Amino acid sequence: MITMKQLKSREEWLEMRKYSIGGSDASSILGLNPWKSNVKLWLEKKGIEKAEDISNKAIVKFGIDAENSIRELFALDHDNFEVQYLENNMWVNDKYSFAHASLDGWLSYKGDEDNIKGILEIKTTNMEWADRIPDYYYTQILHYLMVTEFDFAILKARMKRLDGDIIVKHYMIRRKDVENDIKLLAEKEKAFYESLKGDKVPNLILPDI
Repeated sequence: MITMKQLKSREEWLEMRKYSIGGSDASSILGLNPWKSNVKLWLEKKGIEKAEDISNKAIVKFGIDAENSIRELFALDHDNFEVQYLENNMWVNDKYSFAHASLDGWLSYKGDEDNIKGILEIKTTNMEWADRIPDYYYTQILHYLMVTEFDFAILKARMKRLDGDIIVKHYMIRRKDVENDIKLLAEKEKAFYESLKGDKVPNLILPDI
């Protein structure tokens, strides 16, 4: 059973996400996060080390401030979608009791009798990507598809180049095309969660960079 609840405040949301695995944790668990290893994440989840507070970083603050405007612009540009969002949302799935998902938005096609559902993921960054989504963002999307069991995800990326130019790209990820990746991620996340419960530090996985 998949359910979504809206927590009362950002503080409550921050507290609740400590107790399960979220989308931003997925890349660390797979050893694909160049800034945080799986062992570092494990120590943070256990409360042995404190997670770095990045809320005051300029790019993070910009992303938070810009998110609503970008979501509204997406809705205007894609009027075939119904775009929904609630602050401090948290999705859970009985199949994956170790995980939660907090979405930037969720999508449905207007007038769609098949009830096809999708995820809207918004990223703002001060570097330009190539055509390929970075692994640490791709795994986050896989995680959200795993928890929600939605049919697709759209990543809207606003990238600011060093010369000041703004580039906006949209990436479509269809669930049917990434089922094997979702299955692998679910297995790795479950094993990581079991290591937390069993107080067994996982073997360090170094990112291939």
